[in-house]
Amino acid sequence: MMCLLSPLAGAHPHSFIDLDSSMVIQNQNLVGVRMVWEMDELTSAELLLDAATAKDSPTVWQSMADELMENTRNQLYFSYMKSDGKPVQFAEKADNYSLLRHGNKAVFTFVLPIASPIPLKNSTITLSTYEQSFYVDMRYPSEKSIHLPDDIAEICSVKLTSPEPDASLMAYARSLDKNDSPGEDMMLGSKFAQIVTLKCH
Repeated sequence: MMCLLSPLAGAHPHSFIDLDSSMVIQNQNLVGVRMVWEMDELTSAELLLDAATAKDSPTVWQSMADELMENTRNQLYFSYMKSDGKPVQFAEKADNYSLLRHGNKAVFTFVLPIASPIPLKNSTITLSTYEQSFYVDMRYPSEKSIHLPDDIAEICSVKLTSPEPDASLMAYARSLDKNDSPGEDMMLGSKFAQIVTLKCH
């Protein structure tokens, strides 16, 4: 179970997660990002089957959420943030997380914790979320899937940039079988990753 978030599980991709993010702001500092990951129906099927078998026991849902959180944390939340070009460290542990059902899809929600608050004034912050082997395609459906508090929207703007990989890279990704993995140093997922840019004045 939870193979969908295991490192280097395969490629090109075989699972899809729609992302939705809300910036968590305190005193004009970025302190975290509330992430909502909605998994596609096929990816969700095993989780929902396990839950149904257990008659949707809250204990089972919590156990699955715990395991998913552990895998996510071990992979640094599959997220990479920079502030004015410098890497941002995430906090060790996210306690605020849950797993629930939305129709035929599983939805995982958590707050991506930042180790030290980032002052927003005159800053540029970037965030990318991806699974490095590209077995899982993680992306925002649109810029509307990124949210700012109303008061912060007055001084900050958000831009979503989608990559434009060349034809040869796309052909390589498609050529990989489910059991194949790209070279560990290739970071295939990063070449297909979107970039969220938060720019404040």
